[in-house]
Amino acid sequence: MKKKVLAVLLSGCMVAGMIAGCGSKGGEDKKADDSAAKTETEDKGDEAKGGDYHFEVVVKSFQSSYWQAAVQGIKQAEEELGVTANTTGPNAESDIADQVNMLNNAINKAPDGIALAACDQNSVLDSLQTALDKKIPVVCFDSGVPDAPEGSVYATVVTNNGAAGAIAADKIYEAVKDKIAKADKQVRVGEVNQDATSANITERGLGFVNRFIELAKADGKTVAVTGNDYYVGKVEDKGDAKSADIVIEIAVPAQTTVELCSTEAANIMNKEDTIAIFGSNQVSAEGVLTANQNLSVLGSDPEKNIIAAGFDAGSTIKAAVKDGTLLGAVTQSPLMQGKLSIETLTKICNGEEVSDIETDGYWYDATNMEDPDISPNLYD
Repeated sequence: MKKKVLAVLLSGCMVAGMIAGCGSKGGEDKKADDSAAKTETEDKGDEAKGGDYHFEVVVKSFQSSYWQAAVQGIKQAEEELGVTANTTGPNAESDIADQVNMLNNAINKAPDGIALAACDQNSVLDSLQTALDKKIPVVCFDSGVPDAPEGSVYATVVTNNGAAGAIAADKIYEAVKDKIAKADKQVRVGEVNQDATSANITERGLGFVNRFIELAKADGKTVAVTGNDYYVGKVEDKGDAKSADIVIEIAVPAQTTVELCSTEAANIMNKEDTIAIFGSNQVSAEGVLTANQNLSVLGSDPEKNIIAAGFDAGSTIKAAVKDGTLLGAVTQSPLMQGKLSIETLTKICNGEEVSDIETDGYWYDATNMEDPDISPNLYD
């Protein structure tokens, strides 16, 4: 997938904020500090353009190794740019209120900028307004905030999640299309999403569903979508579950844990008509694999097994891809997202224009895990 950069024009208030300097630190003292920092930066050459900027970073949690990889990218940017960053996050991605409190605490520290991976795209709106009022630039990464107050989010660094979900649908459909074609009764495809609140998970989950529907209809099959009300409500053609050739069942646990994702996955995998299942991030994919420890139904033969695909990486998912329990998975580049977020904040503080950035997603399976374009993104 080619990287796409979506041009975004900064609003007048953004430009004014950048001219005045990052954060809410105004006045002559700030000007003097900026002048000194600029001199020091120039002495270090073009590669060190961070001045003495300090950023606060709020991630979704440290629950999965995905976020540890993002922190590695943040640290790389700190070293390369001469900036500092403090990273915090709640215990779990379902701890939405805790993350909002952390974001508010970050704003109260009056940093030069904030990088945010929002657990819930709607719960951070008031906080983003406060950051805007205090002239603290915010860069979102991993997950956008579509309804953010105008001018509060300067750029978003994110995977094209709809397209990434569609990649998983392409691969699963290719594996099971013959079984669907020969079926003399209804078949079921499952999807486990860890939540129905964050933009990246919902876009990814819907990307899978919409592409699977598209592929099935092209082969003359009818599809119905059932399960979680939020996702079902976002699908244009929900179909008729009683008469459809294929039912796509979408499950979301009450909280974001591997154990609860496992319960949801087991409920789907236990049904006799289930032929495939998709776990749309690391936590939910590990939940699918945990459910399989008791059921032993996943594998690479669509005539005998349920075909499964995951998302992200981590040692559990990688091992399942290697041994054929999973057909494969789609990986992102969390390290690069973390790094690009800090680089973008630094550009804002230097008065440069910035734009949204889409990072690449890759399909990997047992045949290509060692490829140079893939292996750097397969974190443990």
